Amino acid sequence: MTLDEILVEIQNAQNFVILSHESPDGDAIGSSLGMCLALKNMGKNAEVIMKEYPANFNFLPGIENIKTEGSLEEYDVAIVVDCPELKRVTSSLHKYFEDAKVKIEFDHHGKNAMFADYNIVDQVSPACAQILVSSFEYLNIDITKDIATCLLTGIITDTGGFKNSGITTETFEFAGWALSKGVNLSNVYRQSMMIITPTKFEMQKIAMDRLEFFEAGKIAFTYITKEDDEKVGIEPGDHDGIVEIGRNIKGVEVSIFIHEKENGFKASLRSNDYVDVSEICMLFGGGGHIKAAGATINMSLEDAKKAIIQETIKHLN
Repeated sequence: MTLDEILVEIQNAQNFVILSHESPDGDAIGSSLGMCLALKNMGKNAEVIMKEYPANFNFLPGIENIKTEGSLEEYDVAIVVDCPELKRVTSSLHKYFEDAKVKIEFDHHGKNAMFADYNIVDQVSPACAQILVSSFEYLNIDITKDIATCLLTGIITDTGGFKNSGITTETFEFAGWALSKGVNLSNVYRQSMMIITPTKFEMQKIAMDRLEFFEAGKIAFTYITKEDDEKVGIEPGDHDGIVEIGRNIKGVEVSIFIHEKENGFKASLRSNDYVDVSEICMLFGGGGHIKAAGATINMSLEDAKKAIIQETIKHLN
């Protein structure tokens, strides 16, 4: 059993580094911190390395363990969470994974590359954090109140506040158990899902003003440019949730949000009922889940808009 083998590797190691995908969301951050706290409780030296993360997650226990650079040149074990392939990790952090003696990943995305020595992948799980819940339970790793807070944050954010499809009975069983441990669920929900920065509010206003509809309202599209970012003074996480604006409008099946990067545009797609947006994003070198996926499109704004809309139209009924 792979989890039993992972436990042996953990027991035999001392120094751990935890990584996730670039532009980390609540599941990436919550899973990373939950894993870090669990390792520390086992007497291990563990740290999370992220170049940046949204400030609204500063309430999480163990947030001080997030570093922008590693304190060691080489780690015994590298653990990657919530990431289907190494290229999704910030490129400057690849060295920590590649130089580690043992490599482990926990993930719930479809089309996972199985890039580690040990791969715990459950594509049915609604969040990577939920995989950690079941893994910790199997390995008899104590889920403290602080760990539960981190993992519940990952579950809440990746399920859109318990409203997305794919939620299992285990999702609510853990939420109930976390409440019994004293986790403030309402505060976790408010901090991670509701509070936004003034700059994020400005970004949402810009995106809403540009919202367009296609195919009799089945497709919603909007965008943000680098000029917008500079004008508003963007902070990490300010683009998060913009794609949901279009998704929540009656009649919309697919919501598309693209924002300008150094080379091209990062596309985020969400669907409501039947379109598999991961298939659309895979055509542009990306991927994700059936109803939530993304890709990078190395084109101009107009070309990127045209390409992604045309491909989306093909997937509509």
